[in-house]
Amino acid sequence: MYEAQCAVVGTVITNPVKRSTPTGDEVLSFRMASNARRQDRNTGEWTDGGTLYLTVTCWRRLVRGVGASLMKGDPIVAYGQLRTNEYTNRDGVERADLEMRASAVGPDLARCNVSIHRTKTVSSDAPTDGDLEATEPVDGDRDHDRIDDDVRESVPA
Repeated sequence: MYEAQCAVVGTVITNPVKRSTPTGDEVLSFRMASNARRQDRNTGEWTDGGTLYLTVTCWRRLVRGVGASLMKGDPIVAYGQLRTNEYTNRDGVERADLEMRASAVGPDLARCNVSIHRTKTVSSDAPTDGDLEATEPVDGDRDHDRIDDDVRESVPA
C-alpha cells in the first residue's frame, strides 16, 4: 500500500492537462521539478544539486482549483502520496516514473504573491442561477482570478 506522504517544493514544468477516465471522473496532471541549491560557504557562490522530477495527479475538487490557478513556471508546494510507476517503453527498456497523487497543492509564497478567491457554498434558499457553487474574491475584485502577472517571479526549472 502507498503510505508515503510527503511535501515537495518546486516549479511546475508543464501546463496542467485535464482528462476524463472511462468512469467519467476528471483527473488533472502536470510535471514538476524540485531543485536542490546550496551556497558554498567558502566562496559564497550558489551551486545546483540534483533535480527531482515527478508527475502530480489531482482528483475530485482539486481538479477545478489547480486547473484554474496553475500554469507552467509557477512555484508550488505539492503534498500527497508518492508512487512509482514501472513500465517498459517502446524500445523495450524498463523505466520507472515517480508520481504524486496530490491531496493539496498551493503556491510557494516564498517565491510569489497571490490573491485568494475562496469558494463558498450557496445556501439552499438563496437564488443560484443554476450554479451550485459561487466564487467570490476576498478583496471584491471580481476580474482578478489568477496570480498577478506583475508580481509573478521568473523561476528557473
